[in-house]
Amino acid sequence: MEVPTYTTAERDRRWNLARSFMDSNGVDALIVFGEHEDAGAAPVYYDTWFTNGRPGTTVIFPKAGEPVSLFPMALFALDHLESSRRGDEMWIPPKNLRNSQHSSTVANTLAELGLAGAKIGVVGLESYPPWHPEGSVPYPLWSNILKLFPKIDFKPVEHAFARLIMPQSQEEIAVVSHTASIGDAMVRAMVAKAAAGVLESEVYAAGMAAGYSRGAVPPAMHFWSGPDPVATGWPQWGYRPQKPRVLQEGDVITSELFCNFGGRHTQHQVLIAIGKIHEDYERAAKVVRAVYDAGLKALRPGRKFGEFAEDMLKPTEGAGGWIMGPSVHGLNPLIALSGFPQDLSRVSGTEAYPPGSYYPTILGDMEIKTGMSFSFEPNYGFGRHVVHLGGTVIVGEEEPIELNPYSAKILRAGEENGS
Repeated sequence: MEVPTYTTAERDRRWNLARSFMDSNGVDALIVFGEHEDAGAAPVYYDTWFTNGRPGTTVIFPKAGEPVSLFPMALFALDHLESSRRGDEMWIPPKNLRNSQHSSTVANTLAELGLAGAKIGVVGLESYPPWHPEGSVPYPLWSNILKLFPKIDFKPVEHAFARLIMPQSQEEIAVVSHTASIGDAMVRAMVAKAAAGVLESEVYAAGMAAGYSRGAVPPAMHFWSGPDPVATGWPQWGYRPQKPRVLQEGDVITSELFCNFGGRHTQHQVLIAIGKIHEDYERAAKVVRAVYDAGLKALRPGRKFGEFAEDMLKPTEGAGGWIMGPSVHGLNPLIALSGFPQDLSRVSGTEAYPPGSYYPTILGDMEIKTGMSFSFEPNYGFGRHVVHLGGTVIVGEEEPIELNPYSAKILRAGEENGS
């Protein structure tokens, strides 16, 4: 099996880009906080952009030197050692590793690098949707660092840094394209398995197995089934002890499938029909497909993300239904996100729940650039019949590169897995 990999030229490109970023932002170094490796979908893995290694580290990168990686524990060093022994090209040498992420280790490393009075950019203090609306750095750790270094001028740069790294190189595009192809295989495996009389967990397992067997490490997918499900997260047997449903004629399976290969992420919005489904699904799917196509037409280099998102949603105007969630967001990293109403009143039974408020667009002023990747996930519903469709799209020089057209339509259980 041939797979795309990164060269040392990609490492040098990234590190030089980071040094130019420090120059343009007037900082002497960067501290980059990475989220733990089991964070699931939409992880805050900025650290791996520097290390090409196991996620969950803290990176300190002085402008005049090389990055230093702080591990959460010494066991991470054994992963580094074993990878080196097998011939992997390690971007961070052992001399630039530390076996703790405690605030005292951060402090010692800053002092060692001569940064005790420097101006330092910090990645981790700003919002990262949807799990970290006010940053991902633990309060005790950051509070200790501020007490230890009252003379350091710390500057939040996460959103600026995200804009920097979203345009992908050709090597990165090759990896994300490979990830997307594995995601497609996962969806096809689910379509092949879905049928009346089958446990929904068997369909879930078929999709995940297709990803694992192809060398990906997909996070747990969002997955629900039934004649009219409006839920969007994990299947309930993932967090509440109960038996998975048996699929029935007239059901739909709605899934948000996540794929991760080599640290590049794709998303796939899936609706599988089992037999004849309610006509409102077909009606909603027409609106969703129109939104998807409007997005393909509007996604061009040089545009502002917010303007693009508004154009993408124009087909929903006057359609008579409702929007459940964001229709598009960035990937690698997930940071830019289109706003949505969070109006649950169209669903019966929501009267007893607290009302939602408008979720604003994030990074609406971001300039769209060639090589950026986005999750196209238009959604629309009539009552309880909600359709999500889509996949991952890359910004091309002239037209978008559509990686997952297969899941941009209603899929039919038992039908041939054609393109």
